[in-house]
Amino acid sequence: MKSQSLNSVELTRAGIVDMLSTVPASVVYASADQMRQAAVGSDVHLRGLIEFSNICRNNCLYCGIRRGNHAVERYRMDDDQLVDIARRAVDMGFQTIVLQSGEDLHYDADRMCHIIERIKAMDVALTLSIGEREYADYRDFRNAGADRYLMRIETTDVDLYHRLNPGMSWQHRHECLLMIRELGYELGSGIMVGLPGQTIESIADDLLYLKDIGVDMAGIGPFIPHPATPLAHEQGGTLELALRTMAVMRLLLPDINIPATTAMESLHPKGRIMALQAGANVVMPNVTEGEYRRLYELYPGKICVNDTPLHCRTCIGLKIQSIGRTIGQGWGGHGTHKNNIHQ
Repeated sequence: MKSQSLNSVELTRAGIVDMLSTVPASVVYASADQMRQAAVGSDVHLRGLIEFSNICRNNCLYCGIRRGNHAVERYRMDDDQLVDIARRAVDMGFQTIVLQSGEDLHYDADRMCHIIERIKAMDVALTLSIGEREYADYRDFRNAGADRYLMRIETTDVDLYHRLNPGMSWQHRHECLLMIRELGYELGSGIMVGLPGQTIESIADDLLYLKDIGVDMAGIGPFIPHPATPLAHEQGGTLELALRTMAVMRLLLPDINIPATTAMESLHPKGRIMALQAGANVVMPNVTEGEYRRLYELYPGKICVNDTPLHCRTCIGLKIQSIGRTIGQGWGGHGTHKNNIHQ
């Protein structure tokens, strides 16, 4: 069999379904790894992730910090605490800071812009992952200096989306992604695989959607049932399907940034390394400090909750070097890789 050809134009919907299901996994991973090397080289870019609030207005059935989970010990960092953690991450060598939270409107546009300006003064790339906002908010965040915005579409199966995300609108989320793109952010999105009721064909449609809207980064994560959610007793997604999906994403969009997601390592001790060897080129070590690491529990079995940020940074650095890869320098934005190829 050909290496499923590294030519993305051959990845039709039917071809994607085959690569997600019947083509040997080793062939899919090897093809993606070759494409990653050709398109973005050996660098692995590190992003320092700060989880600054686990308060969320939404009630998504799969999420451990959903509004309806009253067992969660809630927290939100104050501005100075958040900026101080960012400063320590920069001192550790991180050149991108990712601010992630539940959809917590306590952090209104004025507050977020003030935080953004203080962190941007540290000469780093800044990514936001704070959910659905109004156009004016996205514009103000961008004007304050935010470089990137991450927001997963989760699934393009509209009926499934509405079942899993009560009170939310798939169309509105889609429109938010278009706003973010229009405002000149680097756009990050992604999907969850293994959701109850999700099909392989649906995942293929998801990947084609991500290509169609022109993402700069795509995160693929397995569904891991949380015991304090309505989906507690559902079967979770598999690491293999998550890795296959991620690998096909690399073949569809050769030069984008693709993270080796932390959830993969919750399913297998070498999950992130396996992802880096199947197309990924980004890792997001958690630089959140103290008890907050444990309390931001989107899914059970989250790794490194008892580690310090410095330990996580050192550990992942050694893992990256152990597979012959290098830690990337600079901000590592989409299109800045020296090996960049164009479709």
